[in-house]
Amino acid sequence: MSKQELEAQINELKSDYVRIQGDLDKLEANGGNVERAEAQLSRIETELAQLKQELRTK
Repeated sequence: MSKQELEAQINELKSDYVRIQGDLDKLEANGGNVERAEAQLSRIETELAQLKQELRTK
């Protein structure tokens, strides 16, 4: 994957993270089940860390 592709994927994941964080806040405020959203955030954090590490080696 090229440096530009990595940066694009990182930006997309950041956008997803912000969206899911907003959804999580709404769920918490309404007493909803937040486990799925928290799991998604955790997965995105892991993927971001991997992509950033790969980007540093480019």
